[in-house]
This record gives sequence, structure tokens and C-alpha cells, in this order.
Amino acid sequence: MKNNENAELATRVSFVTMAGNIFLTLFKLFAGLFSHSSAMVSDAVHSASDVFSTIIVIIGIKISGKTSDEGHQYGHERFECVAAILLSVMLAITGVLIGVSGIKSIFSERENILIPRNLALCAAVVSIISKEIMFRYTEHAAKKINSGALMADAWHHRSDALSSIGSFVGILGAKIGFPFLDPLAGVIICVFIVKVAAEIFIDAMEKMTDRAAPSEMVLKIRELVQNEAGVIAIDDLKTRKFGDKIYIDLEISADGNISLTDAHGIAERVHDRIEREIPLVKHCMVHINPYSSELK
Repeated sequence: MKNNENAELATRVSFVTMAGNIFLTLFKLFAGLFSHSSAMVSDAVHSASDVFSTIIVIIGIKISGKTSDEGHQYGHERFECVAAILLSVMLAITGVLIGVSGIKSIFSERENILIPRNLALCAAVVSIISKEIMFRYTEHAAKKINSGALMADAWHHRSDALSSIGSFVGILGAKIGFPFLDPLAGVIICVFIVKVAAEIFIDAMEKMTDRAAPSEMVLKIRELVQNEAGVIAIDDLKTRKFGDKIYIDLEISADGNISLTDAHGIAERVHDRIEREIPLVKHCMVHINPYSSELK
């Protein structure tokens, strides 16, 4: 599947799930407020976080697909990181504020805690079913186009389904005589929200600060290089994340007696093989040193 077709599929899936999340957010927020359920209000915020995370995916796909220009000669991938950091901060603040509200409700007088209405239970069931469908739909597309961003978005849907199960348990517990379970469920869901915010923030910071590629990818790169004809040794290998892409700086040794043309051919083959077999690699710089056994 070509890159533009991958982008079209990812964008289509993202818009479908975003529309579903907007509906769920509004429905759960109404149900939570109308039914006096803090757990359902918290769940609505969690669904809203999925809307924002999907927007980040769409932005990332659109901006990162732009070609380099005079002002951004290395590409535009890091714009996604900036948006993700802002999103994570907003999510964390929202989660903490809702959590504090839930804790206050737990420790308030028992008679002051309102029992949720049946609509909140219905909203929880609708959310569980809808979010599981979104998870499977997004996961299938992510595997088809090998998209890490889309796969992360799929797991956001799964975490929302799990939080809705928590809402259902809390609301049901409140209705059968344990009113504190509803705000308690709200607090637990807020932990999910803060956890998602932390994961988004950490991932974005790693991409902004040139963190090295995962060790399994580095091992694969070494294997590809060492198996290429003409390569005698790997002198140095550095990797760094740039948005959702990987940059590589590689130094290899080749026979010092071969011609410059032959040495250039080795470097080109190594470069092309790495970028062909590891799609996340955006650019690979290969430098060749003349091999000397005295230096090894």
C-alpha cells in the first residue's frame, strides 16, 4: 500500500472514531449531569481525551507528511510533539481537578451523595460496547498500515472501555446501597486520565530530545549492515528519534584499497537497505572509513 493510501486510510479511521467519541462525550456528559453521577462525568472527560488524542494523530499524519522546506529542512515531525505536550498538560490538570472533586464527595456526609439514575447505567453500557468496537476497528487499520500512532489511538479506545466498566460498577454499587462507590469510581477513572496524560507527555519528550531508537531496532540495523557485502566492521552507530521517525548516523569500515566509486556503492547499498527494510527510518547518513587491522 502506497504512503498516500496509508495516510488516507488512517485519516478516514481517525475521523470515524473521532465522530463516535464526540457523540459519546456529549451523551455521557449529559447522562452524568442529569443522573448525578460523578463517575459518568469523569468517564465523559476520558472520552474527550480520546477526541483530542485522535486530533493529535490527524495533525501528525498531515504535518509529518509535508516535504521539507527552506524553513524546516529536516521536516515537520516535531510539530506533533508540541501539540502532544500541550494536550498532556491539559489532560493532567483536568484529571486532577475531577479527582479532587470526587475525593471531596467521598468524604462528605453520606446523605449529601446523590444516587445516580438509570440513564447513567445505560450510558456506561453504550460506552463499553462502542469503545470496544472502535478499538477493534482502529487496531485492524493500524496493523494494516503499520502505524504506531494509530495503534496508540486504538489502545486509548480500549482504556476508555475499561474506564466505562469502572463507571458501570460504581454506578451500580451506588444504586444498591453503597453511594460512595460512584465518586470512588470517578476518582479511579481520573487516575486513568492522568496516566494517559503522562504517557503522552513522556512519549513527546522522548521524540523532542533525540532519544535513541529502541534496542531491538538498533540490533536489526547492525544485522542489516553487517550482512551487506563490502562492509568489514561497524565503527560507530548513533540513532535518534525525530517525531515519529528515526535518524541514523553510521560509520563503517571497508577495504582501504578499493576505489572511491566502489566505496560509494557500498555506502549507497547500506543506506538504501536500511531505509527500505525499516520504514520508520527517515534518513540514514553513512560514512566509510578505510579498514586497518592495526586500529581494531
